[in-house]
Parts: sequence; C-alpha cells; structure tokens
Amino acid sequence: MIRVHVFVEGQTEETFVRELLYEYFIDKNIYLNPILVRTSKTGKGGVVSYAKIKPQVNCKCLEDAKAFVTTMFDMYALPNDFPGSSSLPKTNEPLHKAEYLEREMGKDIGHDNFIPNLLVHEFEGLLYSNLQTFADWFDEVAVSILQAERNAFTSPEHINNNPLTAPSKRIRNCCKGYDKPLHGSLLAIDIGLDNIRQECQHFNQWLLRLESIATAI
Repeated sequence: MIRVHVFVEGQTEETFVRELLYEYFIDKNIYLNPILVRTSKTGKGGVVSYAKIKPQVNCKCLEDAKAFVTTMFDMYALPNDFPGSSSLPKTNEPLHKAEYLEREMGKDIGHDNFIPNLLVHEFEGLLYSNLQTFADWFDEVAVSILQAERNAFTSPEHINNNPLTAPSKRIRNCCKGYDKPLHGSLLAIDIGLDNIRQECQHFNQWLLRLESIATAI
C-alpha cells in the first residue's frame, strides 16, 4: 500500500479527503492520510504563515521517506512569506499562478517525495462544479445566482480571489446560513468527484499526479 500524507488547512478539507478522496484512492492501492496543519503548539488549521508550515511538511517528508507528502492549501490569501509570492508572473491565468507557486514551494521543500498542490482559488471554488446540489440545502434563488456567477467564468477555478468576490464570499452572500464545516464537505460529496474533476482542471491534474505514483513504483 502506497502512503500519501495530505496536509490540509481546515476541518472541511480534512473531511473532504477522508470522505471523498480516500475511497477513490484506496481502490488504487494508495492510502491517503489527511493531516491538519498546526498553527501553534495548541492550535490547528489555516495557513497563516509559511514559516510555521514548512517545518511540519519537511519533518513528515524525512520521517516517512517511503511515503509521499502533498498539500491541499488554498491559493487565495496565501501568507506573504510563501515561496514565489513576491515574484509571481504577470498573468491573468490563475492556473499558471498556481503552477508557479507550486514549483517554488517544491523547490523550497526540496524532497523527492513531496508533491506540492494548491487549490485554485479556494476549496469553495470546487463547489461550483455542480450548483444544483445547493438546492437541497438552500433554495432555487441561491442556485440561480451562483449559476450565473459560474457562467461568467471559464471554470470554477477561474472565479476570482478578490476579498469581496472570492468563491466563499459569493456563496455566503446568497446562501443564508452557509457554514463551511457543516455544508462544505457534504456539498462536495453530493457533487461527486467525477464532476469536480471534469470542471476543475488544476485539481484534476493533482489527482492524476497522485494516481501516477502507483504506476511509477
């Protein structure tokens, strides 16, 4: 069994790995182990400082050299000390920005068993892959608003990362009572992994890379 440790920044992402990704990869002889990043000696969750994240990732790469280590962090609102954040290429293509930041993080960590990954722009972007699922939790008005927003962009991953219009802000604005820990993973499960992969190119590339581990060994 191939082991892959997945560093996540919140409980929603942790549940997403356990409930949606785990079963898919276990059938491919790959065991995913979500790890909630530590922000302090007692606190967990959130990428508030890369300086706090790097030692945790580095330690796991060294501690379990026969396993792989990857990340599922939001590209939105990354800390200023994140590798490559001060030298981002001038492009309007968010997928290119994510790829650049991932390469820089990969070089900074510097271990062969590390697979850098960022969500474009954040976890809630994945939820735009099939907005009809929101009808079971909210109402058709919210679905109509979200669908119109989705139609305005090339893909769910292109929905912008402005502090006022990031995917999470858009969802909260029209879905009264939306709570990420409660609804986030449940909506993702309802949407289904196939739909998310079809709609979200960068996310799909990450999963393809994880899948390739089994054939490469």
